[in-house]
Amino acid sequence: MSCPICSGDTTPAYRPFCSRRCADVDLARWLNGSYAVPSKDPEDIEAAAEALRKPH
Repeated sequence: MSCPICSGDTTPAYRPFCSRRCADVDLARWLNGSYAVPSKDPEDIEAAAEALRKPH
């Protein structure tokens, strides 16, 4: 199995990644929205817009 980030050999401690760095890169992509599933459902769009309007 190869690392999905850099294509290097995986390490059992960080599987499916090769290192902590690649695991962190993957996590950052999830957190910043790079791995988003697109939707054309109007309810999803409205819910996302409402979430952005709410103060944190």
